[in-house]
Amino acid sequence: MDGQQLPDDVREFAVYLRDLLARLDQGAGWCGVFWQRDPDGMRACLAGGEVPPWDVVEAVLQDLAADHGPGEADREYVRARALHRASQAAYDALPGVRDLLGDRLDVMLREQRHAAGRTAELARLLPAATNPEQADGMRLDLAWARDDHARATARCAELRGRMTDLDRAARSAPPEPSAPATTSTPSTQSTPSTSSRPAKERKRRPRGSARFAGMPDVTEATEVAGVSDAADVAGGGDHAASAPGATPRGARFAGAVATRVHPSAQRPAPPAPDHDAAHATAACVAALLQLRGEGRGGEAHGVLVEAASWPAARFPLLAAELHRAGLGADWATLLWETASLPADLLVAAADALGAAGRTADARQILRQGVARPAAEIGEAVLRLGAQGRGRETRALLDAYVRVRTPEEAARSVRGDPDRLVPLLVDAARGVSDERYWDVVHALRVAGFHT
Repeated sequence: MDGQQLPDDVREFAVYLRDLLARLDQGAGWCGVFWQRDPDGMRACLAGGEVPPWDVVEAVLQDLAADHGPGEADREYVRARALHRASQAAYDALPGVRDLLGDRLDVMLREQRHAAGRTAELARLLPAATNPEQADGMRLDLAWARDDHARATARCAELRGRMTDLDRAARSAPPEPSAPATTSTPSTQSTPSTSSRPAKERKRRPRGSARFAGMPDVTEATEVAGVSDAADVAGGGDHAASAPGATPRGARFAGAVATRVHPSAQRPAPPAPDHDAAHATAACVAALLQLRGEGRGGEAHGVLVEAASWPAARFPLLAAELHRAGLGADWATLLWETASLPADLLVAAADALGAAGRTADARQILRQGVARPAAEIGEAVLRLGAQGRGRETRALLDAYVRVRTPEEAARSVRGDPDRLVPLLVDAARGVSDERYWDVVHALRVAGFHT
């Protein structure tokens, strides 16, 4: 963004961040880690040249809580979130940002794979440690690797969400006026609007390092399940079956604060038969095969973004046809895009996949779907609950409690503790006694009664 005038919202957030850091000991805590591991990235964010990932802002607020108390951090949280969102939206509106976000996503995907491999390697080697000092060192390295993986996962989800928002905005933009047709010169003939074309293949830019690695204090379960039994998911069972969980963090969760719904509207009507599913699926696969064959990856990604908003019932058929056509990698990308959907659509997609026997895919999108800010998870739970969708609420909370730390889970109840604390505690109890007591302790430390 060199040479461009910064939008007001970007400058405002940069000033806010500088003021926030001025209240902290920047050589300690999270700030100390960020300054040590990426001083250039910190300076760029404080100058307004970049918008930091949200998990970085959350970490700074944790430093604020440690220095000035949880109450002060709670008061700053809402303002920080609002300014960060406005700054991010203004930054993304600048020309060329869509390409830049794509390049950063490529970097973060590599970081995520590297951290996952490092985590697996250290977990395998730890039992073979020959003395306590070696074991302690390996546990410390493992904690760093887990945090690196968690942050990379969060940032992948955040970047995908921003790219999806930009693509949707481009598709919904009004067509550009076409020039009037004349017979004098061919150059003035009316031309079709470019707004309806798929996103163009983005130009490759030099890739830098990932911004802001994390702190060695994140706990992790080993797998996740919110939907592990196809019959439970499809048939409306009261509990999502349990399976172990993993550790993604941070990103966005669409959805509004819950409103009251009349009891007669609590159970959604059965979906109408989708007679166009087979035709739409065949057209989608054919378009992807053509675009991939021509090396037009950007346009292929636009097709996948559009398919992510399809009715949930189409997903199993689309998965089968993509794999049959040798497009398994595109299915993986589509799952990432689906994980950024609003909570109701996300859980509906997981339901459909679980009912079709694709339980691993159902677990994956739930696992990725809860890699979002704690406050937004709470809002989504309230909205699902207000719609009378208890089973979906339990599936979402089950996945959330499994993959997030107890401290993060406790932060999700701030929006409505009276309603959210009991739901969170019940979800933790369904995971294990250990997780239940960890969550109860985190809630009490945060000042919530259980």
